[in-house]
Amino acid sequence: MAAITQAPLSNDPVAVATTSLAIGFWGVGSLLNSYADFYPLSNTSQFLAQLSYLFFYPLLLVAIPRTLSRGRRLNPIEVLDSVIFGLGISAIATALFLSKVFPESISDVQDQFFSLLFPVSDLLLLTLAAIAVITHRLQKRALLLFLGILIFSASDLFYLWLSVNNNYTFGQISDDGWLIGIVIIASSFWHAQSATTSEVTIHPVFIALSIFISPTLLALMALRPGIFSIYILIPTIATLFLAFIRMTIVIRQARNLGEEKVLARTDELTGLPNRRRLVAELATYSETEGALLLLDLNAFKPVNDQYGHEVGDLILQQVAQRFSRSLPTGAVLARLGGDEFGVLINGSYERTLEAAFALQATLSYPFIIRGHSITIGVSIGHAHNDGENSLLERADAAMYEAKRTGAGVIEAR
Repeated sequence: MAAITQAPLSNDPVAVATTSLAIGFWGVGSLLNSYADFYPLSNTSQFLAQLSYLFFYPLLLVAIPRTLSRGRRLNPIEVLDSVIFGLGISAIATALFLSKVFPESISDVQDQFFSLLFPVSDLLLLTLAAIAVITHRLQKRALLLFLGILIFSASDLFYLWLSVNNNYTFGQISDDGWLIGIVIIASSFWHAQSATTSEVTIHPVFIALSIFISPTLLALMALRPGIFSIYILIPTIATLFLAFIRMTIVIRQARNLGEEKVLARTDELTGLPNRRRLVAELATYSETEGALLLLDLNAFKPVNDQYGHEVGDLILQQVAQRFSRSLPTGAVLARLGGDEFGVLINGSYERTLEAAFALQATLSYPFIIRGHSITIGVSIGHAHNDGENSLLERADAAMYEAKRTGAGVIEAR
């Protein structure tokens, strides 16, 4: 722990804290187990020792991605993908190997539980560490971290195998494997972190296979009871549970992304599409029969200056409502900013020109706002689509001509 906290390099504080805590919990479990080899311990104390060992795994699971990338935030989806993939491998290992080695030799239910949980957790850590090594291009810190976890996990598995076969003796040389693994993990903090922002990503195919494995194993257990140990439920149910959590997060992110996309193309004041949306529609409009109308309100600035911005905002909202009511279904009305609006409308030259005059007519009667009768007009530039890319420029020129001459509606040339 001291080697980690006193490392001369700049390390992620979360990685330092979680790794130190993981080693601390493992040390507490080791002290209790060592004491139990010489003096009797109560069942509660033995359970606390196992629980201390167990805390090592989730803490190190959090530490691995933070240890390797400088200033990188944890992405919940990346972590869940790694855990789901690791649990999928653990489920296969439990079904094909671990459940056939450990449970038959152990009568105590608590010992059976931890005898399977620890190797499953070891495999999970190894999987995440291996993914980190690959994504960080064999960086020295990542290699040392993986090597430390590999030696620690191998020692763990070897100890469990010796224990269930009654061949383990306290203080044998294989016990040094845990200490060597922890020392190597701690030494990784003395090497430079990755300056890149590599992501711990797993191909979706492997995630799908990992999720598919769990219901398959559960179905086999239902069809042929006794084919696997009951403790295979640990990784399989955990995989499905995390898969549902992942699905919830992805759905929420997709919803937020959709809302952000809509907001990015929506005018906040009027609720109409904004300039970005209109320009996007124009990009696909080259072969459509129709017209672009650009509208600029007349005498809006003096009204805004006289009555204030709040009244001006109310006028813009009511203008948007009047324009919307006068347009046919399918037309796109957008607020371009300030007192400018734009309309994309499908149809013949005559129909779109009629729509322009209809829009002008909507402002022929005053707005009654807070007891004030306010009248404004509109200048409209009409540009019928000729298949060229100059539709916006033509409509803009026609609008300014209408505003200059006071003609109301001007058709673009």
